[in-house]
Amino acid sequence: MREFTVPPLATTPQAGGLADAVFDHADDDPHRVALARKTADGHWQDVTSGQFRDEVMALAKGLLARGVRFGDRVAIMSRTRYEWTLFDFALWTLGAQSVPLYPTSSAEQVFWTLHDSGVSSCVVEHEDHAMTVGSVVGRLPQLARLWQLDAGALEDLLAAGESVEDEMVERHRRAMTPDQPATIIYTSGTTGRPKGCVITHANLMAECDNIVERFETAFHSKPGDEAATLLFLPLAHVFGRMVEVAAIRGRVKLGHQPNLSAAALLPDLQTFQPTFILAVPYIFEKVFAAARRKAEAEGRSGPFDKAVDVAVRYAEAQEAKAFGTGPGPSASLRMQHQFFDKVVYSKVRGAMGGRIRHAMSGGSAMERRLGLFFAGAGVIVYEGYGLTESTAAATANPPERTRYGTVGVPIPGTSVHIADDGEVWLRGGQIFTGYHNDPKATDTVLRDGWLATGDLGALDDDGYLTITGRKKEVLVTSGGKTVSPVGLEERVRAHPLVAQCIVVGNDRPYIAALVTLDPEAVSHWLAMRGKPELPPSELVRDPDLETEIRRAVVAANTAVSHAESIRTFRILAAQFSEEHGLLTPSLKLKRKAIEQAYAVEVEALYH
Repeated sequence: MREFTVPPLATTPQAGGLADAVFDHADDDPHRVALARKTADGHWQDVTSGQFRDEVMALAKGLLARGVRFGDRVAIMSRTRYEWTLFDFALWTLGAQSVPLYPTSSAEQVFWTLHDSGVSSCVVEHEDHAMTVGSVVGRLPQLARLWQLDAGALEDLLAAGESVEDEMVERHRRAMTPDQPATIIYTSGTTGRPKGCVITHANLMAECDNIVERFETAFHSKPGDEAATLLFLPLAHVFGRMVEVAAIRGRVKLGHQPNLSAAALLPDLQTFQPTFILAVPYIFEKVFAAARRKAEAEGRSGPFDKAVDVAVRYAEAQEAKAFGTGPGPSASLRMQHQFFDKVVYSKVRGAMGGRIRHAMSGGSAMERRLGLFFAGAGVIVYEGYGLTESTAAATANPPERTRYGTVGVPIPGTSVHIADDGEVWLRGGQIFTGYHNDPKATDTVLRDGWLATGDLGALDDDGYLTITGRKKEVLVTSGGKTVSPVGLEERVRAHPLVAQCIVVGNDRPYIAALVTLDPEAVSHWLAMRGKPELPPSELVRDPDLETEIRRAVVAANTAVSHAESIRTFRILAAQFSEEHGLLTPSLKLKRKAIEQAYAVEVEALYH
């Protein structure tokens, strides 16, 4: 199949903007719990739709009092927290545009984003961020205001707005139209200087309203309960912004968690108890790895592995039944599944708060077997695909017919086309209007209403999309063999000891790989074998560890031809990190930067 279209379920309003939902919901049901914010003592405090509307209005008045006007751009540099959502909707109430900055951005990245977007005001979370902005403010003559959240900025703005009449804010809100820009989100820059994607109110409405309509049943733990989600993705990323807007528009109780580490996230999942989450594969990999390490430490690795096998086979049987190719789980398999649900699967769900039955995954590919395990364990993960330019998801697996290992079918209102060279093209109401200040780059990706994604993929006969790689990342060996590295890398990463893998081999005689280790998994592995903790530089030379990683590489090679297989590898002592410029903020590999940083190690793979 070369093209597949799913008609829309929601129509974009002809007037108004994103902030209208806040005011409409407060009018409809002011006492409904809309959000929850974490207090200083660690408890979750409910925020009703009426309270949130009043806070948005008060902040909008304060921003007006401090000089923010219709069409102004205001940057936000912060981790994921309640105040970000409050500022977003206050700015949208005024017809202003928010420009997100990753909290880990360097001074030069901050300068480029603020300069290119022409922001007049900037909100930062704490003093370190303020100092980063301060270091480049001399080169930003248009930047007039800097507010620091942890230094009382919100309180100051609320006080400043007390003398402003509500009608002044309402005039701004009534002037809004859906085609107005809502935000400019800068791409993470894997292939050069970040470009600002102009996302309109209509783009976010088309994206979020169709997702809410299509997936509403998946938001609940059981029919009729309150839908709730904990947002821990960075709000500087389009996926996080989509979750924020969809939760507010879809009347889903929204909480914020600023730390993506398992140690910080898992306790908040247990206290907030979301009914569904939206995450990247890394989160599901961490939950699974932690469960397996716990079982192994307690001497129950055998039963755990059996439970994994049963979950995978159970989910495969359900998948086959949904597509009409099988009868579903057998009586014997159902009995085994029921047993393991009590002793294993319920604990996995408990680690995520206990109420989660559905999740959405995006940002990068999830391994099919991992998706099957979670489905068999009672948490169906709907994998999807999208870009900043498509306002997050363009495809997603439908709740009633999930095909694991694919990124699903087009979301309602979206078309997917496979070009002659295998490139994925997208069309729909959520496709961005273009790159800010860069018409040449815009013209290279927008073609007669279609977005050329740069990703390679294939549609099956049912319209399910599989992503096979990126056009710019395809390797060509000196022997002329074309290799897409992503699939190989994912299979190597499936080993619990592996944190990251990058495949190299462009213009080389064969394919090779650099591998980094997961410190928690390695510590557990050493302890279970009675081995002492070693410095990373010595650890990578451990012959037993090398044998384990070789197993991962051999397993990955079974899925490809000999010419495409990894012939040799090198274990590195340190992980690739965002701080060293080797990962994007969404944890994607910066391939050129890694190959430059590890040029000596790469060269050694071929001698």
